[in-house]
Amino acid sequence: MKERRIGIIMHGVTGRMGTNQHLVRSILEIRRQGGVALKDGTRVMPDPLLVGRNAAKLEALARKHGVERWTTDLAAALKSKDEIFFDAASTQLRPKLLKRAIAAGKHVYCEKPVATTLAEAKDLYAAAKKARVKHGVVQDKLWLPGLLKLKKLRDDGFFGRILSVRGEFGYWVFEGDRQPAQRPSWNYRKQEGGGIILDMLCHWRYVLDNLFGEVKAVSCLGATHIPHRWDENGKQYKATADDAAYATFQLAGGVIAHFNSSWAVRVRRDDLLTLQVDGTQGSAVAGLRRCLIQSYEKTPKPVWNPDIPQPIDFFAGWDEVPDEDYDNAFKAQWELFLRHVAGEGRFPWNLLEGAKGVQLAELGLKSWKQKKWLAVPRLKS
Repeated sequence: MKERRIGIIMHGVTGRMGTNQHLVRSILEIRRQGGVALKDGTRVMPDPLLVGRNAAKLEALARKHGVERWTTDLAAALKSKDEIFFDAASTQLRPKLLKRAIAAGKHVYCEKPVATTLAEAKDLYAAAKKARVKHGVVQDKLWLPGLLKLKKLRDDGFFGRILSVRGEFGYWVFEGDRQPAQRPSWNYRKQEGGGIILDMLCHWRYVLDNLFGEVKAVSCLGATHIPHRWDENGKQYKATADDAAYATFQLAGGVIAHFNSSWAVRVRRDDLLTLQVDGTQGSAVAGLRRCLIQSYEKTPKPVWNPDIPQPIDFFAGWDEVPDEDYDNAFKAQWELFLRHVAGEGRFPWNLLEGAKGVQLAELGLKSWKQKKWLAVPRLKS
């Protein structure tokens, strides 16, 4: 069996998501399974090099998971023979880091948002295109079991003509005084790249574009519901970024989508993210993993009468879509990118797609400020 090593400079993986999803459940799991198979039988074996500023954290992470290579010297790492640079650190620093990696001839893969402004995101795409390096952006929700089930239903024609999509995302993020916060404090500081509009509208862009239709227009209202929070050191600070967003989108083909996103909401639904898709022939409600459907034939016929107890159990009459063999969403996309770098297969989820997410977030913030609908122009490739 032939093996091809691909070195990956992994920057910013000491954080929760970088460690759990990208290092442990993706790259190390791919190594444990013997790499990624190519069509000719070659196994692509990722070889991570952990890079960051905190030597103690890097050393502890590497030792815990049996990673042989780590360094605090980013410049030296970029001069190495490693082929890929991956970044999961600060959004504000990402454009500068990726530009350095591109200039060093590295293929780049990164978390989203790729930047805090559309101008920066477009500049990154142009730089990667000019350098002819391969590039990708994490769009993990496309590989979640619940959304894969929605895609299959769409492809099978279950919905008929899709009419609308309703998304509910969020949970209560504790303020940090009586209970420790479960998200970092920079999320609530606009000056540090925080805000739920910048974070989540990037996600909703690729979900909508890939599953339901290209986003053509947006109307967004943001809010900072919790004005003060407490940071990791127990110090009170003013929240300067939005912690909730209420956005409506017009999609190609006439589909209307509405997403509520909030870090100040208590959950009484099936999951932290639920999507309801309604069509002329049927509807579906999907969470991260489960998906329930109701066909036209099983749709109840309610009659409005507030004077009697509701006789219909609206939770009945829904059938669950069975599971298939689903992998970790982050790992699934990593495998596709590794194959792409090795010369096998397209990878459409690139820096241009990342720029589209930033574009929608930027327009969402502008819509909130101007209190108006805004068109979403198509970005040139």
